[in-house]
Amino acid sequence: MKEIKSIVKAYEMAVQNGEASALATVVKVDGSSYRRPGARMLVTENGQLTGAISGGCLEGDALKKAQMVIFSEKSMLVTYDTTDEDDAKFGVGLGCNGIIHILIEPILPNTENNPIALLKQTLENREDKVIVTFFDTQKKRAPQTGTCMLFPGNGFLTNANLDSLQQPSIEFVRKKAEKVLDQRQSLIVPVEATDTLQAFVEFIAAPVQLLVIGAGNDVIPLTQLASVMGWELILVDGRSDYATKSRFPMAAQLLVGKAAEILPELRPDRRTAVLLMTHNFTYDLAIMSGLHPYQFPYLGVLGPKKKLEKLIENLEKEGIHLSSGDLQRIYGPMGLNIGAESPEEIALSVISEVSAVLSSQEPMHLRSKPGPIHADENFHG
Repeated sequence: MKEIKSIVKAYEMAVQNGEASALATVVKVDGSSYRRPGARMLVTENGQLTGAISGGCLEGDALKKAQMVIFSEKSMLVTYDTTDEDDAKFGVGLGCNGIIHILIEPILPNTENNPIALLKQTLENREDKVIVTFFDTQKKRAPQTGTCMLFPGNGFLTNANLDSLQQPSIEFVRKKAEKVLDQRQSLIVPVEATDTLQAFVEFIAAPVQLLVIGAGNDVIPLTQLASVMGWELILVDGRSDYATKSRFPMAAQLLVGKAAEILPELRPDRRTAVLLMTHNFTYDLAIMSGLHPYQFPYLGVLGPKKKLEKLIENLEKEGIHLSSGDLQRIYGPMGLNIGAESPEEIALSVISEVSAVLSSQEPMHLRSKPGPIHADENFHG
């Protein structure tokens, strides 16, 4: 999500400066690669790059191709075969052992719902989205349909490129998009009623929201790291001299007041992680009690296990009985066991745990993981 935010911002700046641009998207990978389908990079006519489509080995050549696309205003599908040991023929250092298909599209500002406009829609609210990109690996020199459909969950947005498809093909893709929204997993599928056209039906989850209760000095490095991750930060504290914009410039919201005053403004959802870090037991208890009705996947409690046990005991006295499901989403002490001591190390420990929980992953050394690095190497379905 951070990459999409950066690309949208860079595109809007390019438009202001009168610079043309193109969008490169990894649409399919056979084998392994540094980036997976959905990785994107914006290229402006002056050569500025935002985002990444590889670990650095493809960007140089893709830049040249993108500038050709900008000049011609015609999309292009480029394939890099990194299984070929003779990397020199590409003029780039490869070695990822995969075949990578990259769609490069010109972004025309006056085109309604151009690819960047569709991407921007994924940032507009806290809802999951599906964006569809069409490509044809058998007809690389032919015009590519490209990124032209967005499903916000209730209806869909399209652009003029979709006019090249027949209604049966569009309905087929709509059904696939509904499946992707339901299963929260992207697909690459051959499009019915076409010869060789494929669709990358991409699931884009709502942005991660980090709700931090507390504005002490130990919170500063944690919020800085969350900002690097591109997460939306909401900071809550009862002390106005702590919860300030100068201390937390990256916060989207700063809420100051008593817990009872703040709670009506909090709406955690399934992409929200809540961290209790006030060092004030009464405040933490009030927040924990007030947020109990909401379903969110992570509630982190700073401090020893005894603190969490006491919080739960007090909730029981208030008549709030935690189910096994409630207890499973409470992490106290919060964070992974990485030997953290300093506030910065603790921040890394906590952010890593939150990321793992939101990704439904069990933390482990990658060298101990059987199979490929990525959780799902099969996008087809």
